[in-house]
Amino acid sequence: DIFQSQEEDDRKVRRREKNRVAAQRSRKKQTQKADKLHEEYESLEQENTSLKREIGKLTDEMKHLSEVLKDHEKICPLLHCTMNFVTIPRPDALASCLPR
Repeated sequence: DIFQSQEEDDRKVRRREKNRVAAQRSRKKQTQKADKLHEEYESLEQENTSLKREIGKLTDEMKHLSEVLKDHEKICPLLHCTMNFVTIPRPDALASCLPR
């Protein structure tokens, strides 16, 4: 019957259109998800670079302060006093080394 055949064709066309729109929506959603992941990746890369730079600065500062401490330990009377006379540093032992 021609009427039924036309109806089936219309149904097929509507179903194809519906599938086409759904596929388009799905591709758009996937593209948006990929864009968002890429933005997050870029942001994390920038943060990583910044943290590496900060670690480098802190490492340099630590080296410098370690050198300063070593130089200071050579001349510090408090350290010599506590190291020579007391196995466990106590406030009263440190106080005895302080000039009055």
